[in-house]
Amino acid sequence: MLYLIIFILILVGSGVLLFFCLGKKKKGQLFESLNMTLFLVVMPKYEFKKEEMIEQGEEVLIGQMEQIYSAFLTLKKPGFFRKIFYGYPRIVFEIASQLGGTDILFYVAVPNFLESAFEKYVQGIYPRALVEKVSGDYTVFEPDGATAGSYLKLKEACYFPIGTYKNLEKDPLAAITNALSKIAPDEGAAVQIIIRPLSSRGWKNIGDKVLAKIAEGKSIKRAIIEASRSSVLDALLGAIDVLTGQTTKEKEERERVGEFQRKETAPDERTIEAIQGKIQKQAFETNIRLISSAQSKGRAEEILGHLEGAFGQFSLFALNSFQANKLKRRALKRLVYDFSFRNFNPNQKNILNIEELASIYHFPTHYTETPYIRKAKSGTAAPPVELPDKGLNLIGKVDFRGKEKKVYFASKKDRRRHFYIIGQTGTGKTSLLQEMIRQDIETGEGVGIIDPHGELIESALSNIPRERAKDVVLFEPFDTERPVGLNMLEHDTPEQKDFAVQEMIAIFYKLFPPEIIGPMFEHYMRNAMLAIMADKKNHGTLVEIPRMFTDAEFLENRLKKVTDPMVRNFWLKEWRQITGNTKSDMLGYVVSKIGRFIENEMMRNIIGQSRSGFDLEEVMDKKMIFLANLSKGLTGEVNSSLLGLILVSKIQMVAMKRAKQLEEERQDFYLYIDEFQNFTTDSIATILSEARKYRLNLILAHQYIPQLREEIRDAVFGNVGAIGAFRIGADDAEFLEKQFEPEFSRFDLVNLDNFNLVIKLLMDGKASSPFRLQTIMPQKGNLEQIEIIKKISKLRYGKNKRSVEAEIAQRSNL
Repeated sequence: MLYLIIFILILVGSGVLLFFCLGKKKKGQLFESLNMTLFLVVMPKYEFKKEEMIEQGEEVLIGQMEQIYSAFLTLKKPGFFRKIFYGYPRIVFEIASQLGGTDILFYVAVPNFLESAFEKYVQGIYPRALVEKVSGDYTVFEPDGATAGSYLKLKEACYFPIGTYKNLEKDPLAAITNALSKIAPDEGAAVQIIIRPLSSRGWKNIGDKVLAKIAEGKSIKRAIIEASRSSVLDALLGAIDVLTGQTTKEKEERERVGEFQRKETAPDERTIEAIQGKIQKQAFETNIRLISSAQSKGRAEEILGHLEGAFGQFSLFALNSFQANKLKRRALKRLVYDFSFRNFNPNQKNILNIEELASIYHFPTHYTETPYIRKAKSGTAAPPVELPDKGLNLIGKVDFRGKEKKVYFASKKDRRRHFYIIGQTGTGKTSLLQEMIRQDIETGEGVGIIDPHGELIESALSNIPRERAKDVVLFEPFDTERPVGLNMLEHDTPEQKDFAVQEMIAIFYKLFPPEIIGPMFEHYMRNAMLAIMADKKNHGTLVEIPRMFTDAEFLENRLKKVTDPMVRNFWLKEWRQITGNTKSDMLGYVVSKIGRFIENEMMRNIIGQSRSGFDLEEVMDKKMIFLANLSKGLTGEVNSSLLGLILVSKIQMVAMKRAKQLEEERQDFYLYIDEFQNFTTDSIATILSEARKYRLNLILAHQYIPQLREEIRDAVFGNVGAIGAFRIGADDAEFLEKQFEPEFSRFDLVNLDNFNLVIKLLMDGKASSPFRLQTIMPQKGNLEQIEIIKKISKLRYGKNKRSVEAEIAQRSNL
């Protein structure tokens, strides 16, 4: 009786312990599921820099995934009790078309202790892959719809291989992703592969035993059964033979019958080689689940059928295949639960080696043509190690492999080598310029802006600190009530006079087609300007040029101040000898080019003033803020170009005048020119190569390279220190690829998202390797102060319209 009670107590105790352990294990698995990190892996759309550099075949690219799987073979093994209550650590690979979208996404979930290591695993094999940590989770389930699901099991023993990418004609991933590509936005589906490390020694030992027993002449089925038996079971079966009294003679008879049967079912050489091939590679315990969700049960089953059909390809040229086990009701709920919490179910276990796993799940390559697979539009590259932690201008931030770092222009020395920016409209150029301008103004630097749109000017005005309001010089040609004078013909030295004349000729070549300018126009205009500019106390203007050809008295007065014998010879001999129709033709030919400006009231009141309303030398030396709003819509395209060209030329004249100053006395002046191709002549080469010595630091921006003449293009790329590209067109990308390779290709440059800039920065005088950054959004200023600052500047630098018109009328004899 006592023994019975003890037995019952042991039985009850064992049941309670088992119940406790099962409950604890369920909680442990849930804990492990919640302590996993989910990553989204996005591959670049174009893996190679140039088409002609594509040497790796598709098979090689797929095979790289085997290295990813190999990295998980050494997952730390849990202790005895942890194994009982929590199970083995697992890795989860998922391909999903989630609810609410049509993109096909590749996810990987890893235990938290592998969070940082996983990124290194992937990017060590795929340097251009984007590995993004996902906050939360995704869903494929329609809340009010129906769900279907199944899991896949191998039909034959695990030692028989399925077809792999090495013997299938096409990438097997394509069939799986194609099944997902036909899903509507209100439907969802996913393929989930869970792997746990399998002892490679035990796996290979059993495989070797199978082959050994086959070599002994046993059938495959018998060999697998016997090889899989434990040594304890073998000893037990031997003991049973002894106890049952089987004689040696009976054993021999049985073996003769077995020998005959084995000859009938002997495996062929191909089968043996296939088994050898599978066991030679490391393997994992694997669960494969298929889930679909739709508005109706029939549609969910249809989607699931497509996914199951995609796995039929693995039976081709193989000894094994997958069998789908569809589940209903309670079993389906359990499958959905396991799918959602990424649980490993031993009852659904397969053993697959890394080659088989790579065939089922690998990251898409550039050969993968399935629509809707999300791919990175452009690649990324590691930022330079020497990026400074602080600097003059914060221009953006770079987020590389989970680490964010701010990007600065480190020093004035680097900015003196200029900054060139190119990008299509709307990609972020203006925002970058606005923020750089704001920072320069805030730190008290001298700033100049030549803006053909007006956005930069309005942004700058809204960010003027109160203490710098008096530093603002605003030039708005379309304000006709208080025009600000701009006279290109002003000069202080003979060198400046020659430069001004050369620039004005170059400006007219820029504004008009070369065939309607020509050497005769250049000859007449040069002599007219040199004669007008001869009087140092009374600088002429472009408005007075026609009087040189039509007013003899005016010509005589001007010639009194001319000392250059060549100029005097032109007017006193060459011009006077021209008579009749020839003189009228030449007069019309010259004056017609200037007439379009001096006949325009707005332009006449600006370029007709003998003294400019502002002193650019003072602006640069006193670190003031010069704002030229040359809005094409308000000023006119040709007028805007003429005024911008004149301003850039005058700024260059002032910069070169600094040669007389000691270098330490020269103040840095930052000149921003948007759409700079409209405002520069070939002399930009001189500015880029020499102006840095005079502390004129250029920031040049425009949209596409064909806007630049060849000479200007060569000057820019030959002298600029920092180069940045937002998204650009295909032709420009092909040209600029040379600047950014090998880190970035033309494919990357044409696929950049807005506010993403590929940049080659200058750091301590040395060009960095190219990298990609995200520009920071410009700070919003005080819009209410804009009109106040405008009024202050115009009162100081503009003139009353009536007095200007009276002066011009007198000077021009109108």
